[in-house]
Amino acid sequence: MSFGSGRHLAYPISVTIGAMAICLALAPFGDSDQVAALGAVALGIIGYSGYRIAVAQGLLAFWPSGTVRTVSVSRMRQQHRLVSRSWLEISGTGRPRWLPVYFDPDLLTLTETRADLTDRTIHLAGHRLYPSGRISTTEPPGRLVDNPSRPDPDAAALTATATRLRRRLVLDAQSTVAAPFAALMWIYIDGGGFTTFLAATCVAAAAALWLSAIRGSDPS
Repeated sequence: MSFGSGRHLAYPISVTIGAMAICLALAPFGDSDQVAALGAVALGIIGYSGYRIAVAQGLLAFWPSGTVRTVSVSRMRQQHRLVSRSWLEISGTGRPRWLPVYFDPDLLTLTETRADLTDRTIHLAGHRLYPSGRISTTEPPGRLVDNPSRPDPDAAALTATATRLRRRLVLDAQSTVAAPFAALMWIYIDGGGFTTFLAATCVAAAAALWLSAIRGSDPS
């Protein structure tokens, strides 16, 4: 799966399309309240995905600075509850900063290096990384695992495993455990039978999977 230079955006965009497809497929079978709820979910998915992709593509700034800086960056992997993301720890901007980025296989072999940073893009030796959120002045919560000081000799095998679509879906599917409870809440509010419960569970699971992907989950 490849979208040209933005190949690491292929997965979140594909999951977004899948979530939208589920909403559209269920809409013809719902009543007015259910269609309205599906419309609200679909609008939320479109709006938030558009914002994230606009930031990733450099259409929106991820931090308030208009100058190009050469900084030192190193990669760390965050594990917080069911969330797993890649972050760049940035030095050379005063106090340390942390920037979440979409997963890229090149991150697995990244050691501390120099990068050109603007308020919209970050380039490492001609290779562009795509931010998955705003830059932060506080360390990400949870367990943080730094990349080794030398490239991992097993990085090629790890890359082949980490970039498999099935693996990424299975890892992100952990966040769908709350989907049945969200469906029960909908049944409690709006009523409905077992079919409605199954449909609501599918929508909630698709939305949870989408949220993990669009926020930049890390399958490594």
